[in-house]
Amino acid sequence: MLSALVTRAIQAYKAQFGESPSIVVRAPGRVNIIGEHTDYNDGFVLPMAIEREIIIALKPRSDDYVVIYSSDYDQVTQFSPSELVRVEDSLEIWAEYVKGVAWSLSDANDPLVGWDGAIAGDVPIGAGLSSSAAIELATARAFATASNFHWDGPVMARLCQRAENEWIGVKSGIMDQMISATGKAGHAVLIDCRSLDTRPVPLPENTVIAIMDTATRRELVTSAYNERREQCEAAAAFFGVPALRDVDLRTFEAREHELEPVIRRRARHVITENDRTLQAADAMSNGDAVRLGMLMNASHTSMRDDFEITNSALNTMVSLALEQPGCFGARMTGGGFGGCAVALVASEHASAFTENMNTLYQAAAGLTPSIFVTNATDGANIIV
Repeated sequence: MLSALVTRAIQAYKAQFGESPSIVVRAPGRVNIIGEHTDYNDGFVLPMAIEREIIIALKPRSDDYVVIYSSDYDQVTQFSPSELVRVEDSLEIWAEYVKGVAWSLSDANDPLVGWDGAIAGDVPIGAGLSSSAAIELATARAFATASNFHWDGPVMARLCQRAENEWIGVKSGIMDQMISATGKAGHAVLIDCRSLDTRPVPLPENTVIAIMDTATRRELVTSAYNERREQCEAAAAFFGVPALRDVDLRTFEAREHELEPVIRRRARHVITENDRTLQAADAMSNGDAVRLGMLMNASHTSMRDDFEITNSALNTMVSLALEQPGCFGARMTGGGFGGCAVALVASEHASAFTENMNTLYQAAAGLTPSIFVTNATDGANIIV
């Protein structure tokens, strides 16, 4: 049975083009359990693909033109991959992600076949759940299927990352695209962001992941995200290494007094976060929910104090979560400056947790949150 979101995409296609699509593809958003801002430092991350996703219903064309309708924005964009023009218009930013992927695929010499398509999604925008990677990987899956070229998840992730870095202008790392491309149902995935080696790890038994949307938003292109990356690169240059992944804690502590205070804090977060992420993967493999929760808590403290990417809403959400029965740990997730937090919760307490958190956060922050439990899903694939 098709989901309501898939049905919406198919119906949108029929309304726009007057016929049924021949192909339906999807790509998921993600939540990062631990390992924040380590990806562009060639480090380790531990995300999982979630049940929120982007769907594209499409039919190949006889030329190279792409005509795509967004049911979420009620907008149509069309272009030829051979005649792409970047448009600086935030009202149609979704279209730039589609075009960016077309540009990156074309530049990689993949012969592209055009298609008509309709897109629908339920990944919250700007919430830190990677709606951008979901639309990128869904677009790449659409092109791969229409053009009948080989799908290689890590390769497609790299090409979509390039689209985000160079077409959109966000200097993001590889994590979001990798998990959207290579997620595994029932598992988080430990990703080495240098080698792109992956290791699926299961959640501890009788636990669930709760996603807590603070109803605050940020825009990565104009936020301090790129500034943080530059600060990390400055720290790596100080230590004479390609990336902070190559600096261990002992080396850092021996020379941290030589660093300017802000650069020192940024480096300390990345170096300790890499260590926490590896420990978290081991804790998950061992079914140790208590240890995993402690590592998540330490990660939030590091992001709040050293990397300085939380806000009052995220801090409030995490504090409230840690007071709830059955919550092992909680932290902000995503790029920061707003968006979502994530919690590890005992399954038996999940229903009460979401109900209590909705009430308590609204009273404390004066904002209406969206709090939901999610399962881990597979990466980008073909539905029909």
